[in-house]
Amino acid sequence: MYAVEIRDHVMIAHSIKGEAFGPAQKLHGATYVIDVSFARAALDSNDIVVDIGLATDVIKQVLHQINFANLDEHPAFTGRRSTTEAVAKWVFDQIVAAIAAGRLGAEASGISQVKITLHESHVARASFEGPVTRA
Repeated sequence: MYAVEIRDHVMIAHSIKGEAFGPAQKLHGATYVIDVSFARAALDSNDIVVDIGLATDVIKQVLHQINFANLDEHPAFTGRRSTTEAVAKWVFDQIVAAIAAGRLGAEASGISQVKITLHESHVARASFEGPVTRA
């Protein structure tokens, strides 16, 4: 399996309700370093996994939706916790939708797997990985 990984970051604010979250129940900020990995079994006609320029642009567009946002007020997290795991899944869904819409180029349809990893600190990270399903 071939893979290409692109890194970016966002700054968010949020509070996470529930006793398990201790002091994180209060409004606080976080800077997530985000790795987006695209995988496929065979390279495309250009001998690449994905056009890195297009992928970088799409990732920036996706992350712009949450950068400097209070996730407590973001529609995607209404009625649910914005844990690192939940944010990783949200990013995954946005990236997979962009692939399906052709925003990463026609040959990106060969991408079979996407993995999103959010580094919430130098010692902790969470991820969501899944197949790119075709309609």
